[in-house]
Amino acid sequence: MSLIKIGLIREGKTPPDKRVPFTPAQAEEITQRFPHAKIICQQSNVRCFEDAEYEARGIATQPELEDCDIVMGIKEVPINMLMAGKTYLFFSHTIKKQPYNRKLLQAVLQKKIRLIDYEALKDTQGNRLVAFGRFAGIVGAYNGLWAYGKKFKQFDLRRAFECFDINDLKLELRKVKLPPVKIVLTGAGRVGKGAMETLDTAGIRKVSVTDFLNKVYSEPVYTQLSSADYHKHKEGGHFNRAEFHRNPERYHSTFNRFLSVADIVMAGAFWNPNAPVLFTRQDMLAPDFNIKIIADITCDINGSIPCTIRASSIPDPLYDYDPHTNTDLPPFSKQDFVTVMAVDNLPCELPRSASDEFGRDLIDRILRPLLFEDSEGTIKRGTVAENGKLTPEFSYLQDYINTN
Repeated sequence: MSLIKIGLIREGKTPPDKRVPFTPAQAEEITQRFPHAKIICQQSNVRCFEDAEYEARGIATQPELEDCDIVMGIKEVPINMLMAGKTYLFFSHTIKKQPYNRKLLQAVLQKKIRLIDYEALKDTQGNRLVAFGRFAGIVGAYNGLWAYGKKFKQFDLRRAFECFDINDLKLELRKVKLPPVKIVLTGAGRVGKGAMETLDTAGIRKVSVTDFLNKVYSEPVYTQLSSADYHKHKEGGHFNRAEFHRNPERYHSTFNRFLSVADIVMAGAFWNPNAPVLFTRQDMLAPDFNIKIIADITCDINGSIPCTIRASSIPDPLYDYDPHTNTDLPPFSKQDFVTVMAVDNLPCELPRSASDEFGRDLIDRILRPLLFEDSEGTIKRGTVAENGKLTPEFSYLQDYINTN
C-alpha cells in the first residue's frame, strides 16, 4: 500500500484558532497504528501545541504541505491557502448556506478540492461523529459562573483560557461560592452534558423541574431541561419528540414559568429557527423577571433568546442588555440589566483538552474509513465537493454557489 501523507495545516483564519486535529501523542499513535500513513505538521507559532512537541514524538514539521495528500485543519482555510486537487477536512461553515463563506466553497470547486466537512460526518442514524460540543458546554457554563461571581463580587475565578487544561479548570471551580441561586440549563446533548459536568464539579446540586419551580433552597441548585420540559403542543396532547424535531412550529414555549424563578440561564439546546423562542423581549420587561445572567452557549444571534443580539469574544466575553432599547451596554452597567455571555468559539478557551478529545474521535471513528474502505459510507456522507462538483448529498447548495 502506498504511503499517504496527512498534513496538519497552520490555521490561517483571523483570529487564528489554537486547536489542532491531532495532538502530538495522537500523531505518533497514528503512525504506529497505520504504517502507511505519515503525519506532517505545518510549522506554526499559534497552535496550542508547539512544533517542538510534535518533533519530540518523531513528527516532521515543515513550512508548507504541498507534498501531502490529505490536509486537515479546524476552521475555514483562507482561499489563498487552498491547494488545488487536495483532500481537505475542516469546518467549512458552508452547508447551511452561510453567506460569508460562499466564495470559499466556490474556490473549493474551482480548485477541484475534495472537501470533507467535520460537521457532515455522521453515522447511519444521522448522529454526528466528531464535534467540540462537550467543551463548548464545559467552558460556557464555567463562563456563566465566572460572570455571576464578577457581577455580584462573590468570588474570583481565572478565565478559562488562563487554565492549562480541563483538569486545571476543574481545580479552579473549587473557588465557586454561590448563594442559593437557581440555574436553568437547557439541552441534553453534548453541550448540555458538558455544562452539567461543570455544574457538578462546582458542587451545585441537580434537582427536578417540579422541585426547582416550587421549592425554596438554602443552597445553589440547577435543573436540566429537555425539549419536553418547556414545549407544549398547540393543539394539546402529549409531547412527541419526533414530531417536534420534524415540525417544531406546532409547539409553543412554556419557558416563561422559569423567568420569575431562575437567576441564571445556561442555553445549551439546539434551536431550530422554526421552533418557538424561549421567551421574548416583552417578557424581560415584566416586573417579576428575575434572570440576572444568561450564558448563551449555543449563541444563536436574534434566535431563541432575545438578548443575544450579537456574539461576544474570548477577550471581551460579556455585555449587558437593555430590554427597553434593545441595545447592548458594557457589562455591569446597571444591576437590573441581564448580563449576557455569548462567546461563539468557546472550545478555543481550552484548546489542548478540546483537541485531545476531538482527535480521539477522529482516530477511532474517521481515520479507518478515510484511509481504507468506507464500508458504511461515513466519508461519502461527509463529502461536500469533489472533482469540481457538489456531491449529490449537497446538491442543494447549487443555488448558493451560483449567487454572486
